[in-house]
Amino acid sequence: MPPAVEWPTLAMIAACYAAWLILGFVAWPLYPLPVMLCLAVVLALQSSLMHEASHGHPTRSAAINELLVGLPIGLIYPFRRFKATHLKHHADERLTDPFDDPESYYRALWKHERLPAWLRIVLKINSTMLGRFVIGPLVGTPGFLLEEWRLVRAGDRAVRRAWLHHAAGLAIVLPLVQFGFGMPLWLYLLVPVWLGQSLIAIRTFAEHQWSERPDGRTIIVERSPLSVLFLNNNLHFVHHKMPNVAWYRLPGLFRERRDEWLRRNGNYSYPSYFALFRDFALSPKEPVVHPVLRRLPEAGRAFSPRVRARNVNGLGTAPVPAEPPKE
Repeated sequence: MPPAVEWPTLAMIAACYAAWLILGFVAWPLYPLPVMLCLAVVLALQSSLMHEASHGHPTRSAAINELLVGLPIGLIYPFRRFKATHLKHHADERLTDPFDDPESYYRALWKHERLPAWLRIVLKINSTMLGRFVIGPLVGTPGFLLEEWRLVRAGDRAVRRAWLHHAAGLAIVLPLVQFGFGMPLWLYLLVPVWLGQSLIAIRTFAEHQWSERPDGRTIIVERSPLSVLFLNNNLHFVHHKMPNVAWYRLPGLFRERRDEWLRRNGNYSYPSYFALFRDFALSPKEPVVHPVLRRLPEAGRAFSPRVRARNVNGLGTAPVPAEPPKE
């Protein structure tokens, strides 16, 4: 049984928010450019901590975990929406499905063909590692926000509550940034928030690929100086197989059974993110269109605006097909 309180994670949360406050209140007036870059790192870390909390860390109480990481210093993603979509993503048999996996970057062929040519070009650029780093936040965020607005308008109470909680957090964060730090909100969005999402995109760029075997869909990046920032989610296959294990235990578990982990995921691994960048900085690693699934519209399925699971990684999110009406 895990401990009642995981102190390494609690210490990381405290360090993250303390760094945010010190950088904003103390360092920003003195060293504005380095502070914006450091804030981006802090926001990326907070995103990783949201991921930990969604899996039940650092305490056994979901409410306490939400309280610990829910202050939205990254501005965009409500914790409850992140948690709901991310836990759905952990159904490994549906990984990479353009509709059933909320974190899939693949698109259905028939939907992709309806896009204007310029948008298809943008999505192809977004399939390169450099493109994902530079324009990934701009590609994903507007579609996510639009679909969330549609869900709220459609009357989804859980989504509405999530955004109300998020708004309460923003009522604290936005005045602190604008008046406490003295940083214009547009600048905070343009540099720390955008760059923070770009840093996370380094991790998510190649986390999953299509494979006939579900275990072959999830990567292992063995070593990286970014592993602490990502809370060891570079060992992503280990995390998917043991999703409730705390981040600080993943490296030891991987080392103990390295050959077995690599055999199980079909050796879908890279030695480092630099190796990924070297191979795919300007070349798409994966096609935009899913190579197998969702090639044609499916008879008997309708697309409802009230479904809750959304693809938050593509421009314009993909609704999950609703079940056919019962006879």
